[in-house]
Amino acid sequence: MKAKTALPAVAMTAVSMVLTLAVVMMWLGSAMPWPVALVVGLGIDGGWLATLAYERRLAAQGDHSTAVTVVGWSFGLVATGVLIAHALTVEESTGAWLAVAWLPIAAKALWLVHGLWERTALTPNALGAIRGIQQEARNEAAVARARLRAEATTEETRLTAVTQAGARVARVQARTAQTLSRAWSTLETAREGEDTGRALTSVTHRVTPDVAPRWQLPVWGPTEPVSAFTLAPALTDAELDALVDEIRNSETPALSYREMSTRFRAAGLSASEVRLRAAWKRVA
Repeated sequence: MKAKTALPAVAMTAVSMVLTLAVVMMWLGSAMPWPVALVVGLGIDGGWLATLAYERRLAAQGDHSTAVTVVGWSFGLVATGVLIAHALTVEESTGAWLAVAWLPIAAKALWLVHGLWERTALTPNALGAIRGIQQEARNEAAVARARLRAEATTEETRLTAVTQAGARVARVQARTAQTLSRAWSTLETAREGEDTGRALTSVTHRVTPDVAPRWQLPVWGPTEPVSAFTLAPALTDAELDALVDEIRNSETPALSYREMSTRFRAAGLSASEVRLRAAWKRVA
């Protein structure tokens, strides 16, 4: 994985150094002895290579030096300036030489990218842990979505069933109301009919004296009054104390107030909470 960023940077650096040395030899070789031009070219490439090596050493130690970085970029800018100056002074193929003048800067940029990659690189174990966490999160999200869809489907089914049942009940009630309406209309017609009224009057008058000449429709619902509830007499304090003491000591150990109160109410006995708690205090 490291070679994916290191190899392009190394290749670009080598091409830039060779190109810089060749341009210096061609450009300055015509104006001065070629050994001098060779020294100049090797000086530019050597300074660039030395600062790059020192930067890589500091990066391996987890350190960084701004001064070394500035010097390295200075050598890169010098090499780029030499290439641009050579391209501008060449009468032929100026565009072609300008097209390759960016190679030193590109090499420095690739080394910058490689440094950033190294500072953010993770071990295989860490990457595996991250993938596991992401997969677990995806699994939980998928399960939550499936649960929500299932609950939505269940709720939709329930609402559909309730709606259909309600519709069936409404239809039955409507049919029942219609039947009752027709029966009531028939009774009303029979009661209001003149011939029917005379016939019923003649029959009822012969059977029962002093009967009303017209009969009334039946009344739906109870007509007899409901008798009032008979209230049990209230317990005296002595009777209440005796009952509380008996229920409290019905088990060993003695029951708590909550248990005694529950059994007191379950036995059908009646007393206010204030009186019951006061009796408990007197007995306990």
